Order: sequence, then structure tokens, then C-alpha cells
Amino acid sequence: MEKKILKYVKIAITIAIPCLFAWFLIIYPFLEFKKNENILEEAAKRYYELNSSQLPTGKRIASISSKELYNKSYIKEDFYIPYTNKTCSVTNSWVKVRKDDSGNYQYYTYLECGVFKSKVDAKGPVITLNGENEITINLGEEYKELGVKSVKDDKDGKMDVKDVTIDSSKVDTTQTGTYEVTYTAFDSLKNKTKVTRKVNVVQKINKTVEEATDETNLYKGLVANNYISFSGMLFRIIGLDGNNVKIITDNDIASVNYDAIDKWLDYFYEHISDDSKKLVVKNKYCTNKIDTSDINSNTTCSEKTKKRDVYILSNKEINESRDAEGDSYLFTETINWIANASSDTHAWSTKYNFIPYESSTQFYAFSKEYNFSIRPVLTINGDSLIKSGNGTKDNPYSLGDIKTGKANDYLSTRYSGEYVTYSGKLWKIMETTVDGYTKVIAESPIELIDSSKVMYSTEDEIKIYNPTQKGNIGYIINKKTSDSVDEEYFVTKEISVPIYKTVAKYGEEIETKKYKVKFSAPNMYEMFTAEQSSSGMGYWLINSSQEEFRKYVISNIGVVIYDLLPDHFETCIRPVGYLDKNIKIVSGSGTKVDPYKISK
Repeated sequence: MEKKILKYVKIAITIAIPCLFAWFLIIYPFLEFKKNENILEEAAKRYYELNSSQLPTGKRIASISSKELYNKSYIKEDFYIPYTNKTCSVTNSWVKVRKDDSGNYQYYTYLECGVFKSKVDAKGPVITLNGENEITINLGEEYKELGVKSVKDDKDGKMDVKDVTIDSSKVDTTQTGTYEVTYTAFDSLKNKTKVTRKVNVVQKINKTVEEATDETNLYKGLVANNYISFSGMLFRIIGLDGNNVKIITDNDIASVNYDAIDKWLDYFYEHISDDSKKLVVKNKYCTNKIDTSDINSNTTCSEKTKKRDVYILSNKEINESRDAEGDSYLFTETINWIANASSDTHAWSTKYNFIPYESSTQFYAFSKEYNFSIRPVLTINGDSLIKSGNGTKDNPYSLGDIKTGKANDYLSTRYSGEYVTYSGKLWKIMETTVDGYTKVIAESPIELIDSSKVMYSTEDEIKIYNPTQKGNIGYIINKKTSDSVDEEYFVTKEISVPIYKTVAKYGEEIETKKYKVKFSAPNMYEMFTAEQSSSGMGYWLINSSQEEFRKYVISNIGVVIYDLLPDHFETCIRPVGYLDKNIKIVSGSGTKVDPYKISK
């Protein structure tokens, strides 16, 4: 008997436990929800009884939220989600009322309480747009409304797209930015749906070039609105190449013998920031041979390089950039190699008018062993967006490829080509080292306190750059620079002096000697060592030759003097040094007009 009783008890418990679970998890919460739903509706009815003027007329619908009923004390206690201390939604819960065909008011109550929601239609119609929900148009381009494809409601079915209200009044295509076009629709119970389409008004670099140039899409003449900042360096825009944009450094970067240009360009490309490299498009560049009869008129390209990241200007591009008077912003006052050879031993360069040869041309062919200036050319993605700037030299276009340094950032985190001001002088970042130092070069040659120019005063027949030898240019630069420059922020670092048998050639030194110094002369093959000085002063180079009287300097017009020089030759200094790894940025944006101010 006891066993039967125990069996029935077990059965009862087995049945009771699910029932209890059902009661506590489903039935009781549902009953509580329905009770609150009824309280909400009764509160709304009391409100409209006392505020009958708020009742709708005709086919209109009036609505009052539970929040408003709380605030007006028509509901005394909060509604809670069962078994929690969280209240039911007061913003998404409401009561709507409208008059039916017989003239009676019908109430539609919607309560949202966790997983429990009233069965009343509370969803607005679904709006489907024509086109994408986010579109991009170029600055100045007309915004064309794409409209609505369809509107459909769960209760009302298919609706007329004309019932959708479209507001595009905030779209301003004369200013870059992100704007919203709103599409609003209501169903028969006045449930609202609002959809937005984002309209990005951007300034694409290729569109900007296209609008600023003629049908050739090339800048011509002595233009002043084609400057662009890229990877911390100042470039000029040449024009469109298909959908992409070709740019060239505004200044000479270094001096290189023609046969080593390809190898040197790899070195240059290493100094482009990683984020900037993402915008570079590999391209084929003109490199055909040109004879003297075609040099002034050639605008063809019969031979191209393989696809590559960086190259140099060709004669074709220079001729295409000339205006009716023959002027072009691509001509400099220095001697620049261009991509065209004239023979197996000679190659063409642009030439300044100081060269007394063939005055009718602005090109001259030199032996490929000479070291002349290089202005690298890159091709960047034409869809890149201009983030700031107006294309002038003081406010060049910027693609946002690098972010400006902020206060307390270490200077060693910055990029080649950015500017620093220190000791009353402007310096340019050549590169940063893996151990945290920043290699800089004075923007212009400087005059020493006791003399504006210096010379070798040693009696050696062969003058090799040597910072430990009194009377040597290396010694004078290391010891005397501090007369004009506060050396507190500079550190002593080891340098390499490249020595060549005769004429210097990139990567072909026969030996290097190591010295520890604070200041040295620039190496003609390094970044920013060939820029023409606005002061019109030349400066000594670190490159040395074992050939008697062979010394290397940058002349006052920015050209490497490659002839043998007499011992009494004098010129200025343009110091190179390493700033301490603890140097931080105080202010500035790293540009020439707003250089970084620094401190320890």
C-alpha cells in the first residue's frame, strides 16, 4: 500500500513541477502583462473622457504614450517586467484612438514589456529605396533623387510610393560631408517608418583634376593650384592617367647618376609611409630614347617600363605641360634627369638657362655618370578623397594619408619630409631610426659666425671628408655648427663617409669610414639633400673621392659640381644631425608654414 501511495506521489510531483514552471514562467507573467495592458487602456480612456477636445475627428488618429499618461498621473504605478526590476517601455508603449464607421471610438493599446508585446499593429510600413542606402557624389555634382521603389505594410498591404514624404533639403553638394535624405511613411493606424539614405559629398582627386584642367586633363603653364601633400612631402599634380592621378615631388630630392636611378628610386619609395603606399598604383612609365630633333616637340611614348611604384618624369609629360608661351611648372632652376636616354652613354635632362648650349631648347644630354637631381613621380588612386586644402602651395590638397603629430607625440614617430623648427632654424626630417632618433637636415645652408663660407685648409693632396682632422670640412662642420645652432637636442651618432675612386656613383663607393659626430654634411644620395636653397648659397657634401682635387658640393643653383675643384674653393654648410630620442612635439602641423615645435 505504501508503495502505491509513493508511486502516486511521484506521479503528482512529476505533473506538478512542469505545471509550476508553466505558471511561473508563462501563465503568471502573461496574466500580469494583460492586466497592465488593460490598466494602460483604461488610463487612456480616462484621459480622453477628461480631455474630449483631444479626441480625433473624421479619419484622424490620436495617440498618447504611456510616458505621458504617467507624467499626467493617469497611471499611478510603474509596470515591471515579471521577476525583474526593469520597467516596461514607456516610450514604445501607447494607446491610439480613432472613430469607426458607426461613430464610435475604438482604442488600440500597445504595451511592450520585455518579451511580451501587444498584438495590436505597431509596425510601420516597409520602405524599399531605389538604389543603395548610401551613395557618394563628388563635390559640386548635382544630387539626383533616386526615389522609392516600394512601400508595403503587414496590415494594409501594398501602398502608393507617392505617400512617402522625401526630405533632401539638408544635402549641400557645395560642401563635403555626410548628409541624410529622409523617407517617411505611415500606415492606416499612423505607425511611422522613417528610412534614411546617406549621401556622402566627397572631393575625389581625379574629379578635382578633371575640373581644373582642359580636355587633356593635364596642368599646363605656370599653374599655382596643383600642389598636393603626400606622405609628408610636397608634390605637384601632373594630371590624369586614365582614372588615376600622376604626381611629382615639388623639390629635387637627391642627386643620382643616371645608371643608378632605378636602384635609388627603391630607396626613395622606402621613405613613403605605409598608409601612403596603400594609395599608390603601380604604373607603366615612359622611357623611350629621343634624339635631338624630337626633344622639343615629342609628345609620344613608344616604350614603357614594366609596372612599378615610382619613376621619374619623361620628356613627353614636360612637353604636354607647356602653355602657348612654352612655360611649364615642371621646369626647375636646377638640372633634373628625365626618363629619356639619348644614347647608350648619354641621357636627357632639363637644363636651366645658365648652360650656354643650344639656347633654343630647355633640355640637354649629359653623360649618364653625372649626378643630377631627381624628382620622383608616383601614380595615386584617382578615387582617393581630398580631405582638406585648396591646391595652393601654402594649403595643398591633403588625402589624409598621414595624421598630423599631436602634442606629446615622440618626434621619432613622424615621417620623412615633415618640418621641425629648432634653435631659430627650420629642419626637415630625413628619416627616423629603429632606435628612436630623428635624422634631420637644415632646410637652408647656414652661415657660421666667423665666416659665411668655409674651405679645406689641410695640406693633403687628396681631400677626404674626415671629422677628426683639423682644417677638414668634416671637422669644421662638426665643431663649428654649434656656433650657429643650439646643440642641446642633438646627439652624437656614428656616420659613414662614402669614398669613391673617381666620380661618385650611387652604391659604388670603394670604402666607407665611420666616425662619431653631432653634425655632418649631407650625402648627395640621401633624402632632401638636393633642394635648391632660397638663399642662393651652396654647401659641402660628405661624399669624397680618391682623385686629387675631386670634392663634392651643391652649387648655389642646386646642382652637384662634378668638375675638379681647386683647393681654395669655398662654400657654405648645410648640417645634418640626429635629434634625441626623447624629443616630443609641442605644437605645429609639420608643414613648412607650420613646423613642429619640439621639446625634451
